Amino acid sequence: MFVYTNFVITVAALLSNLLQVYLWVVIISAVMSWIEPNPDNPIVRVISALTEPVFNWVRRRIPVFFGGLDFSPVIVMIAIWFVQSYFIPTFARLAISGFN
Repeated sequence: MFVYTNFVITVAALLSNLLQVYLWVVIISAVMSWIEPNPDNPIVRVISALTEPVFNWVRRRIPVFFGGLDFSPVIVMIAIWFVQSYFIPTFARLAISGFN
């Protein structure tokens, strides 16, 4: 049973690390929106391709425009922090207690 427990803990750690990387991508995207970089830059295109689908999904479900400001990156960051601080540790603890 320890194999399943270790596997689930490893998946939880991997998911947490991927979410941390995506959090930084969201932060970079938000900062880039303030400085309006060249849209032909390949890095800008990759960051936009990674974040805009999520931002658009949030914008469709929650009206996050207040006074011309777009708060969808903030909503995404809060969701990532919530998943990292609640769901992933809960998932790992359930694996530890459930498989032993």
